Amino acid sequence: MDNNCSNIIHHQHHETRATSTITIKGILSLLMENIDENLDGGSKRVISLGMGDPTLTTLFHTPKVVEEAVADSLHSHKFHGYAPTAGLLQARIAIAEYLSRDLPYQLSSDDVFITSGCTQAIDVSVAMLARPGANILLPRPGFPIYELSAAFRGVEVRHYDLLPEKGWEVDLDAVEALADQNTVALVIINPGNPCGNVYSYHHLEKIAETAKRVGTIVISDEVYGHLAFGAKPFVPMGVFGSVVPVLTLGSLSKRWIVPGWRLGWFVTNDPSSTFREPKVVERIKKYFDLLGGPPTFIQAAVPQIIANTEETFFNKTIDNLRHTADICCTEIKDIPCIVCPYRPEGSMAMMVKLNLSLLEDISDDIDFCFKLAKEESVIILPGTAVGLKDWLRITFAADPCALGEGMKRIKSFCQRHARKL
Repeated sequence: MDNNCSNIIHHQHHETRATSTITIKGILSLLMENIDENLDGGSKRVISLGMGDPTLTTLFHTPKVVEEAVADSLHSHKFHGYAPTAGLLQARIAIAEYLSRDLPYQLSSDDVFITSGCTQAIDVSVAMLARPGANILLPRPGFPIYELSAAFRGVEVRHYDLLPEKGWEVDLDAVEALADQNTVALVIINPGNPCGNVYSYHHLEKIAETAKRVGTIVISDEVYGHLAFGAKPFVPMGVFGSVVPVLTLGSLSKRWIVPGWRLGWFVTNDPSSTFREPKVVERIKKYFDLLGGPPTFIQAAVPQIIANTEETFFNKTIDNLRHTADICCTEIKDIPCIVCPYRPEGSMAMMVKLNLSLLEDISDDIDFCFKLAKEESVIILPGTAVGLKDWLRITFAADPCALGEGMKRIKSFCQRHARKL
């Protein structure tokens, strides 16, 4: 193993420190550096099952009407200037109406702030809530940007576990035990990244009631909103906004297959008006004065994008994700040292557990991924990067042929490193 890998391993036992400094893109770039370009005479193409970017495949395509909406906006010559710091009004109205379709109350444009992707919405939410002594409850496994943002803001991170034996549901008893008077938010990700879970209405209701009981709000990361292909439909956390205030984070990135456009939103789901106190609203508005949102012409295209995208496009995306998830699960059944405790029902990724006792010369998940990259030119993400040691995150939003070939290479790798009986 190279020195970069050793540096990561040095941090992995110090969980809070590791997750606040490790990023998914950082680890994936290190794994790419470990690829042997001369493998099989250079003929073995790299298969990446590590990054949740659906544009990297030929399976998912941005709808033509979406591209036309942006082209129309650009060619109108009306949107070359600055947008208001909270975002263009027509975009905020369109997003409010879009999200309100699934809510028992109506959002207004005042509830919506446009961000540069969901990543900026994450940072805004942590920054808004940061104060001396504050702590935030984050899921394990989760998305490392939350830890990174909290570290920069001086907010203490407290992890609660997701329970694989219960479909990666929130350990609500742990939430109650971890929360105190300094807890500023409980974060959930639904549909789940990295687990591929989708929370039921009943479980979301229990999350809302728990958050209310411990006296905190919920940050609901719904960047994979509506990408649910199992038995449970996607239910936005904002449905329970009258039980507990909810900050909803989302974007066009995944559902519309445009992650590079960086069009996200930060939304206050708060029919009881907790966030509408003048001081709170003013604080949010002032913070947005510091930020640069997405390009004005992309914001201007949002109403047309939402109005003109046909349901058949969304259905095709869901069908493709269901198909590729099935490929992944089927292939994993033939790999003894990898166990899938929960079949994914949403998003674009899944978590699987490594049984290291069946492998001879693999020390942990990071060692597995670096050796796999070197020997098979396949990239998957070590679970340590998302908070679970000796697990793996596999992104199944990939071309079926590449996914099938990647899984076969993983099987060959595991057979080669199998412990001799």
